[in-house]
Amino acid sequence: MARPMRRFPFDVVAFDLDGTLADTGPDLAASLNHVLAALGRPVVAPEAVRHLVGHGAKALLRNGLATSGEAPDELVERAYPIYLEHYAANICVGTACYPALEEAMDALAARGVKLAICTNKPERLTHLLVAALGWNGRFAGIVGADTLAVKKPDPAPLREAIARAGGGRAVFVGDSVTDADTARAAGVPFVAVSFGFSDQPVETLGADAVIDSYAGLIPVLERF
Repeated sequence: MARPMRRFPFDVVAFDLDGTLADTGPDLAASLNHVLAALGRPVVAPEAVRHLVGHGAKALLRNGLATSGEAPDELVERAYPIYLEHYAANICVGTACYPALEEAMDALAARGVKLAICTNKPERLTHLLVAALGWNGRFAGIVGADTLAVKKPDPAPLREAIARAGGGRAVFVGDSVTDADTARAAGVPFVAVSFGFSDQPVETLGADAVIDSYAGLIPVLERF
């Protein structure tokens, strides 16, 4: 007699977006440098931008401005709409999803698992990017930086993303200390990807598991 298939450990798998689902570095760098040039500041190396991401667009602008001088709040506020306009118009020029991701998402869906996004990217831009990547309909819950009154690492956005996806036992997949702190605060297991935008070694994030490729996501989740 065939053994019954063991139930998958999670009802919802939530993901960070930048540096986790997609390598958005090229387009984030292009938009940041567009702003810096418009303000008469030196541009930054595209590779350096990867370690400035994670706390939202205003933090990215503040970090980018700080590489060449002062970054007062008033200048960040003036830069913000310039950044948003450029990024929205060029949101998926150099961006690409990570290898084996879509196969992993298909495998999760086949197991009845709901997918969600919890990101510090503004919600409108998140939906624009999801559509540009051909992912409409894949995510049952999407929560951005401005969906609620708070953003990551506050646990409320992650809890909201999980609730919008139907609730149940959930796990969070991310690439940064912000994501690790969010999962911890929400009481949710955390899986770190080693290929994201983290500004510290992934081994120091305190993740419950680390994956080097999305080919390893399902086996890791099945071991929980």
